[in-house]
Amino acid sequence: MANQTLPRQSGPPRQMLVSKGWAQGVALVMIFSFFVMGFLTFRTYTASMPQPDKVVAQGGQVLFTGAEITEGQRLFQARGLMQYGSIVGHGAYLGQDFTAEYLRHATDFTRQAFTDAGEQDPRDKTVQEWRTNRYDAATGTLTFTNVQADAYRAQIAYYANFFGEESTKHGLIPNVVSDPAEVKALTSFFAWTAWAAAAERPGFDYSYTNNWPMEPRVDNGPTADMLVWSGLSLIVLIGGTGIMFAIYGRWSRRIGWHSEEAPTISFRQPGEVGLTLAQRATAWFFLVIALLFLVQTLVGAAAEHYRADILSFFGFDLAQLLPYNLARTWHLQLSLFWTAAAFLAAGIFLTPMISGREPKGQSKLAYALLGALAVVVFGSLTAEALSIHGVSWAKGPIFEQQWEYLDLPRVFQVLLTLGLFIWIFIIYRGIRARLRHESKGNMPWLFFFSALTIPAFYAVGLLATSESHLSVAEFWRFWVVHLWVEDFLELFTTVMVAYIFVMLGVVRERIAIGIIFMDVILYSMGGVIGTMHHLYFSGTPVEHMALGAFFSAAEVIPLTFLTVEAWAFMQLGARQESKSSKPFPHRWAVMFLVAVGFWNFVGAGVFGFLVNLPIVSYYEIGTALTANHAHAAMMGVYGMLAVGLAMFALRYLIPQDKWPEKWAKVSFWSLNIGLAWMVFATLLPLGVLQLYHSVGAGYYEARTLGYITNPNNALLEWGRLPGDIIFIAGGVLPFLYITWLGVRYFRHGKTVEEMPQDVLFVELEPAGRQRK
Repeated sequence: MANQTLPRQSGPPRQMLVSKGWAQGVALVMIFSFFVMGFLTFRTYTASMPQPDKVVAQGGQVLFTGAEITEGQRLFQARGLMQYGSIVGHGAYLGQDFTAEYLRHATDFTRQAFTDAGEQDPRDKTVQEWRTNRYDAATGTLTFTNVQADAYRAQIAYYANFFGEESTKHGLIPNVVSDPAEVKALTSFFAWTAWAAAAERPGFDYSYTNNWPMEPRVDNGPTADMLVWSGLSLIVLIGGTGIMFAIYGRWSRRIGWHSEEAPTISFRQPGEVGLTLAQRATAWFFLVIALLFLVQTLVGAAAEHYRADILSFFGFDLAQLLPYNLARTWHLQLSLFWTAAAFLAAGIFLTPMISGREPKGQSKLAYALLGALAVVVFGSLTAEALSIHGVSWAKGPIFEQQWEYLDLPRVFQVLLTLGLFIWIFIIYRGIRARLRHESKGNMPWLFFFSALTIPAFYAVGLLATSESHLSVAEFWRFWVVHLWVEDFLELFTTVMVAYIFVMLGVVRERIAIGIIFMDVILYSMGGVIGTMHHLYFSGTPVEHMALGAFFSAAEVIPLTFLTVEAWAFMQLGARQESKSSKPFPHRWAVMFLVAVGFWNFVGAGVFGFLVNLPIVSYYEIGTALTANHAHAAMMGVYGMLAVGLAMFALRYLIPQDKWPEKWAKVSFWSLNIGLAWMVFATLLPLGVLQLYHSVGAGYYEARTLGYITNPNNALLEWGRLPGDIIFIAGGVLPFLYITWLGVRYFRHGKTVEEMPQDVLFVELEPAGRQRK
């Protein structure tokens, strides 16, 4: 009978274990998806809102230049203002959206000027003033009317006062931007985006930003495209889900996490499994990961406190040292750092189990990678702090941060990308002998290919620079934020989880490969083109909205399927445990993986679909509903997965008699209860209220600091405190303790250079000979 696990053999490569139709299906989906993305790339570069070479008043006087717009954009990032407020809806949630604010203030100024001049209908005159497009593409010149020019000058004075505030009442450091030239550059950047939000795109009756934000003063309201594609998205969701359940009902015994012919096995207990030096080195990775996780939650709690009480942190003026934008920068960056580091460590841990042996010096490379990551993490966090505090010498690519989620200064972005490719070299070095004897469609190659996508698609973010056109930068930034995270990290996740279950003997390799190919097809059908749902209002043409809405609706379908399969997934180990004389050693690792399925459906699926509908996104972008989706998806999926992978590895690193079963249980339930509290008791109700206010009163009103910090909202923010305590004290600290035990005992047990074929189990009885 065929062996349950992955054979290590010499001679010609093993044939592909599943039909080549699976690989052909993946190829077709990828070719189609990236062909469409290529078309959208072309349209992004050629049809996005124009950035003028100069902006002049009607008399010909130059008000500001394209270079000043770019300089204002650079300052916006360097001072961490994208981690305070937002621009065209993208950024942080405490401060205002500067596009919406400039548009409101400038149109109010315009209407008042027309009223003072005795205009019969100042409202209609204001609408005409701002919706008329006076950009000359031939000369690269944008002309402001005299009233618009006066409004621009008034806004320079307003922002000089706002950013030059001597106190920390806005959650920023005093005098965050005080140089007159820098204030003018920032105002120019805001003015350009506000102009694009009101001026009609040539040949159409809506603005470059698809009439975003909702602003009655310039007749900005929902477009026909917005309503139509929202409706079609619902049809895709309902119809696609129905088709999926029909297929699942017909072939449920052939697809998903099932293993009808599994043999009877006995699990090797942690003390019976020898580990390599590189596997033991991962104990230090997991300790560092837990420490970063702890710091991330603490600075996140500090950032949250600003929304509950912006003026004081229990009597201490925290903003002098840790302003909101710095706290959020660190919180966001650390969330990516510690989860990504967990994937790197898990990859290193699984490699010798895949290959059956470990090359000499692999552990030294692992320690070198850990050191390199430490340089990137702590170097970038320090550089960001210096840049946000405006230290005079902290300028340039070593210090100044970039776009939100890609906040690392340019030098550290490059170093992190190189570090990820070093990790790929470590993986390849560990399994290259195995790869020579495998078909490109079998598990070892799927593991390598999925790992390779991590540095490859993170590197795409390097195309978004501080000097890039805003729409272009947003396009490439979301290749990382969405495509890298929600598609290719999902792919690597699926491969690792499937490999772990094959190694544990609870599912056959053939079934695991089928699951991987099926998930790749399902995720990529919606996930690749669905990236565009982030660019509805970023100055890109309307096809980004149409395709982004249509295909992002399809993203919910595989998440629904995974939720249905979560029960079967959880039962795999239990079924084998009932046949085995030895217990299943990975109860809590599997529980974390089941939690991933739940939060994938709730956070990424339900909450993600809610904010992805164009008509909803129009009113809610940059509000607490966005934060609700982000927390439930990021922590619920990648955070829980990272902890689950750590629990799997730590189960072998910690001696059997030292394993803290109780603390693993406490950590699991506390992290999930704390996250549920955060989402359902605070972020979701806050988001619904803010959405209601945005629809009823206006988007500008819903994004003001006065609304964010009103007593009702502050009460909800304070209500999050018990959940945060449960999450940190009951979830993070026990996890940190478990990782410390991993380091304390990482040298215990047998150290090996080669591993047996069945690393984690012993086959007791072949499938065909089991008693009925």
